[in-house]
Amino acid sequence: MQDFRDKTAVITGAASGIGLALARRGAKEGMRLVLADIEGEKLAAQAATLGVDPERLSVHRVDVSRDEDIAALADAAYRRFGAVHLLCNNAGVGLTRVTWEHSLDDWQWVLGVNLWSVVHGIRHFVPRMLKQARDCHIVNTASVAGLVSTPGMAAYNVSKHGVVTLSETLYGELTALGAKIGVSVLCPAWVPTGIHESGRNRQERFGTPGEASEISRAYEERMGQAVKSGRLSADDMANAVFEAVVEQRFYVIPHRKINRAIELRMEDIMQQRNPTPLA
Repeated sequence: MQDFRDKTAVITGAASGIGLALARRGAKEGMRLVLADIEGEKLAAQAATLGVDPERLSVHRVDVSRDEDIAALADAAYRRFGAVHLLCNNAGVGLTRVTWEHSLDDWQWVLGVNLWSVVHGIRHFVPRMLKQARDCHIVNTASVAGLVSTPGMAAYNVSKHGVVTLSETLYGELTALGAKIGVSVLCPAWVPTGIHESGRNRQERFGTPGEASEISRAYEERMGQAVKSGRLSADDMANAVFEAVVEQRFYVIPHRKINRAIELRMEDIMQQRNPTPLA
């Protein structure tokens, strides 16, 4: 996709962080915006700052872990604007615990928001995008945690590895079909957003996290500091996404210093050696 003006973008997790940055960039490009987030009031307040004509803006409170919510979002987007040209499956949450301290609810929450939301998005948007028979693009937000395996983040790592392989599979299928749908997977490292505080939006049905042990608290502290110290911003991520869409580029890895860690993992696999510990 070379021109974004007057095209329609659907963005989940749009009330803050990378999602909000994507919305700002979409507004700058003259796009019509369909924005979704579980924080409905915050989303409405942020949407009002985008400078987008109300006729070109649709705002929805959505629990992305629920299939019926994504189905309703797709219905609303097509009913309002007739087509979707850019789908950003971006909503995500983070949880820091050693693997054996993840409760079943923890797993269901993280996988529900981070992975199942992308599954829902693909199921409900791709069939309609195929019928459009015109250039469009899907961007799934994963993480470098989908390319390497950082200790203390088991559920998050699993969810993001899932998003990467799901995106790769979708890309292969659409390419084989000759479809006019591009696919990109965004894999950021540390970005100063509120993801380390995402427990504030944990849905009641997923319960509350158990008491963290001393080792898990140490990982939590490390993660919080890493997020806050991120050198690249959410706006940098949004700019990288739009550049990749124009270039029809699949992998979007803005933090290039992570390359060596990715290479080490691949070398470990190819040489059948034990995983190299991450610094």
